[in-house]
Amino acid sequence: MAHNVRDPPHDGGLIGNVGGGEAATAHGGVRSSGHAPGAQSLENGIVIRIGIVEDDPASSALLVEYLRRYEQEHGEQFAVALFADGEQVVTGYRPDFDILLLDVEMPNLDGFSAARRIRQVDADVVLIFITNMTQHAIKGYEVDALSYMLKPLRYFAFSQELKRSVARLRRRSADYLLLAVDGGLARVATDDIVFLESAKHRTTVHTVDGRHSVVGPLKALEAQLEGRDFFRSNSGYLVNLRHVLAVQGSSVLLVGGHDLLISRARKKAFLAALTDYLGARRA
Repeated sequence: MAHNVRDPPHDGGLIGNVGGGEAATAHGGVRSSGHAPGAQSLENGIVIRIGIVEDDPASSALLVEYLRRYEQEHGEQFAVALFADGEQVVTGYRPDFDILLLDVEMPNLDGFSAARRIRQVDADVVLIFITNMTQHAIKGYEVDALSYMLKPLRYFAFSQELKRSVARLRRRSADYLLLAVDGGLARVATDDIVFLESAKHRTTVHTVDGRHSVVGPLKALEAQLEGRDFFRSNSGYLVNLRHVLAVQGSSVLLVGGHDLLISRARKKAFLAALTDYLGARRA
């Protein structure tokens, strides 16, 4: 995982870590301690990237304050970008956000129209509409919005919806490993990982269609993959049991033609783990 992965998505004003104590104006350019911390490793997860799409500066500032409060209460960390209109967020949109908070009524492009365009390129981002218009709530279902909240927005109601959003992200991210590579971020499906290899101070993640090299010890990634059917064949390899073809002598044969050494000390435990995995799949 990266500490600074890239500049903020699009041209929205970046707040960065909203709990970092810096003042931020909703529509007044960038104020940040650095690049958007879009994937910095945390004890309880990753930095969550949030876009606020709101043409009213006071409403935008209130959302920032609520996010800051939620960070402090729940130990989360948010990287926040601000957009003054739907047109601004969709222009050059990339699927970089985890959550978008969208006003509905905006002068150039309304929130629903913006959401429809976003859904054409991003099926995963969590959408939350925040508006004073009750009659359009049904439209949220057209773009798979998580919720539709009415102004004036109260913190308790907002925090409950944010908690639901974070829970959805946590469930989704459990199927992926986030890797800091070449100053950017790669999201790798855990099922696609064949094995991980440790060499000096780097770990190479071998997948079914390539590999990624990251700085850091194997044990750091091993901790993230705990409980997901990965097992060490020796001190330098962590193997995804779903990709094991055979164990022959001192070798573990994997899909893709990989032939890894299995140490004598670990062979019995490795075979037991493989047997348990195969038995669970047949159950």
